[in-house]
Amino acid sequence: MTIARAAAGSGIPRGRRPGRSPGDHRERAILATAERLLRHRAFADISIDDLARGAGLSRPTFYFYFPSKDAVLLTLLDRVTEEADAAAAGVLDRVAEDPPARWRDLIRRFHDTFGAHRAVAVACAQVRGTNAEVRDLWAAVLERWVRCTEAAIEAERRRGAAPDGPPARALAIALNSMNERVLYATLAGDGPAVAEADVVDVLLDVWLAAIYRGAAPPPA
Repeated sequence: MTIARAAAGSGIPRGRRPGRSPGDHRERAILATAERLLRHRAFADISIDDLARGAGLSRPTFYFYFPSKDAVLLTLLDRVTEEADAAAAGVLDRVAEDPPARWRDLIRRFHDTFGAHRAVAVACAQVRGTNAEVRDLWAAVLERWVRCTEAAIEAERRRGAAPDGPPARALAIALNSMNERVLYATLAGDGPAVAEADVVDVLLDVWLAAIYRGAAPPPA
């Protein structure tokens, strides 16, 4: 099962925020301003006036594109997760070629994508507890990734490379949840945290141990 098919089969919406004019340069300016400001300030400390002024717009013009600053953050999160999906596309379809290399490639691509947008990732993680829309969007995204991981684990078990163990879905939930917490701690510097230079290899070691239970996964 491909990543695209697993996501499509989940029945979960992409979470795209409605927009009046997709691709409009003023909308892009607002989003770029928000991401720039988040590198230096908490989301709660950024106002709509800050976003409008940084984008060279009036406050009324801001509202033509976004109903609130929360909508800006949601759109940023949706774009980053779409970028992560695109970066990971096809990797799980080739796990059998070289399991350690393909699993590492998957983890690295997610790390690289969220690392490139760490201010957005950190802000969303910090407001998720109080912002239901961010929480729901992230839950939908995580569910997509869990289903893709589950399908890949099941495929490895079917070909005899991975032994039976906990239900594939339960294992996929645990592994993706671990990645979420560990990567957040590393990107945010929210200790204890794994050093950024080591985090991909540390996560990979846990994934291989959990999926293959100590056995060396053979290539197809």
